[in-house]
Amino acid sequence: MDGNMESMLEVYLFEANDLLEHLDEILLNCEKEHNFDSDSINEIFRIMHTIKGSSAMMQFNSLATISHKVEDLFFFVRENGIQPQYIQELFDLMFQSGDFLKNEIEKVEKNEELTTDIGTFEQEINDFLKKISSGKDAAPAAPEQGAEAQNGEAKAPPAETARPSGSAALVGADARYPFPVRVDFAEDTEMVNLRAVMLVQSVTDVTPEVRYAPEDIETNPDSAAEIFKNGFLLFFRTEAARKSVLKLIENFVYTKNYTVLDAAVDASSAEREEAGEKNEKPGQAAGQNGRHTAVKQNLINVNLSKLDSLMDLMGEIVITESMVTSMQTNRQETIDNQFTKASRQLRKLTNELQEVVMSIRMVPISGVFQRMNRIVRDMSRKLDKDVELVLVGEDTEVDKTIIDHIGDPIMHLVRNAMDHGIETREERARTDKPPKGKITLSAQNTGGEILIAIQDDGAGIDKTAVMNKAKRQGMLKKPEKEYTDKEIYNFILMPGFSTNEVVTEYSGRGVGMDVVKKNVEQIGGDVSLSSEVGKGTKILFKIPLTLAIVNGMKVSVGGTMFTIPINNIRQLFKIPEESVLRDTDGREIVMVRGMYYPLVRLHDVFGLETEVRRVGDGIVVLAETHEKAYCIFADQLLGEQQVVVKGLPEYLSRFNLKDTGISGCAILGDGSISLILDVLSLYNGN
Repeated sequence: MDGNMESMLEVYLFEANDLLEHLDEILLNCEKEHNFDSDSINEIFRIMHTIKGSSAMMQFNSLATISHKVEDLFFFVRENGIQPQYIQELFDLMFQSGDFLKNEIEKVEKNEELTTDIGTFEQEINDFLKKISSGKDAAPAAPEQGAEAQNGEAKAPPAETARPSGSAALVGADARYPFPVRVDFAEDTEMVNLRAVMLVQSVTDVTPEVRYAPEDIETNPDSAAEIFKNGFLLFFRTEAARKSVLKLIENFVYTKNYTVLDAAVDASSAEREEAGEKNEKPGQAAGQNGRHTAVKQNLINVNLSKLDSLMDLMGEIVITESMVTSMQTNRQETIDNQFTKASRQLRKLTNELQEVVMSIRMVPISGVFQRMNRIVRDMSRKLDKDVELVLVGEDTEVDKTIIDHIGDPIMHLVRNAMDHGIETREERARTDKPPKGKITLSAQNTGGEILIAIQDDGAGIDKTAVMNKAKRQGMLKKPEKEYTDKEIYNFILMPGFSTNEVVTEYSGRGVGMDVVKKNVEQIGGDVSLSSEVGKGTKILFKIPLTLAIVNGMKVSVGGTMFTIPINNIRQLFKIPEESVLRDTDGREIVMVRGMYYPLVRLHDVFGLETEVRRVGDGIVVLAETHEKAYCIFADQLLGEQQVVVKGLPEYLSRFNLKDTGISGCAILGDGSISLILDVLSLYNGN
């Protein structure tokens, strides 16, 4: 596949997935009202029409065919309505259609063969259309540009969507449509055929009396070249109709500029090209044949790899800034005012650049949360449970990389809450709880990290059962009575532990809570669990805002520097040697404010040579995670600094350094390297 096709495929997949997510949202909202309003019907029609057109251009026949069948179905519903007795069946058929399209898109993403045997499902949609149209005078309009091919190519849309009739291309201003507008798309527009289709859809929502050229934008990929060369022409029946859509054309995201042409203009290729040449000169007023308006694009699609490159560039600037500002401490003489001013300006610029870059990468978590509505809907029906999903803080923004990692863990926890947390109707009726169960997804930005909670008001988890299971599996490392509630529930997050003895359709297939915990920890997050019998269960994720920048405290051991994330530091202090004691296992512990904490010496963990071995001569950092708090002993405290996280070299991956307590590295202003500590794995690995 050449680069252009790969780029087109990338755009196709992005838009198709986005449209299908939007489809799910519409269907779920309409199902709550048990009815399709006119706006939703029109939007579903547009979604299916867009997927059909783009799939046909990409030659994905199964997607084009099914989306076309659903488009025909909603054309009928739009024109004739639907009787109440068929509404739920239509909902079920639409969810089934959406799932089919999603599965086919997933096959495209995985480079797998698409489904070829779609005759049964296609017939199911046809049969439903026949059933709801029986006794009606109106039926879906037959396509004017030829019947659907046997190989599954998408038919042309119904005539009511204002497609030009006949197979011949429009070569001029149709006498019935004498008011033309030429639209020029931006040079970097991908899949320009699809953009033209989208523009026509938007225009026909305002005025259905429109024709366009070239007319084969849905079936002929070569028409893209003609559009780029000669522009895309829209012809309107009246001047009022043309004026009514000019603002829409101007604001269309892919429009570079547009030209309102004379009614007498001939739209032949040569003259269209000439008209374009006259109106594309910057700063020049339009000639007597029309009016020219320049439009600046307000929205763009940004490839994540480009953002990563920008992030790397920003990282280099941060390093340079560190080099400049560190000169003040390295030089003995007084730095002049000009240098001081320059360094302050550099710091200001790098801070602003960092904020801009981070804001580009941040996306609302609503996309992940909204997908859970569908899971709750489907499982409620199959498990016969009445459950409501409540979303809180769905506008909270998180780094795109983190969003990609938390979708599956959240989905798994919602499934668990539906399957095991929420009681059956009969069980719930025997309690004083409301008949409708509730699952709450919430997100909150606390400044340094994001808190995501998945909470249900179900039966809760029996603490005694968890302890007994842990005992049977040999997980206890101290007397039972010494375990806190938090420590007991943490057993559930360990590999191989499950309180579910029965394999169901939704769980018990080897994907346990330990996998959820591992996925969250891969992005630097923590997972904690709390529960109360009869009241429900809550799982809390604490995850960083971004994986690219860390506010850290630098410490040294021998000649090696380490960075400890600020979020993991509770306190820094010096203690006398006599404060170090040993527990019954002979491990060193430190008393801080009446509490005993294990002591981890960095020089012992990493085998480093150092002259600072007495605790009283070094610095102690009280670090904590959701699981554990303990003390880290280092030689010297070097100060706080914001660092850019760099991944470890590929050749070091075979050493599993992550498990030893190193999560990455940072390049400092003097060119030296500081290793970034993973506070959780540092303790667990030692």
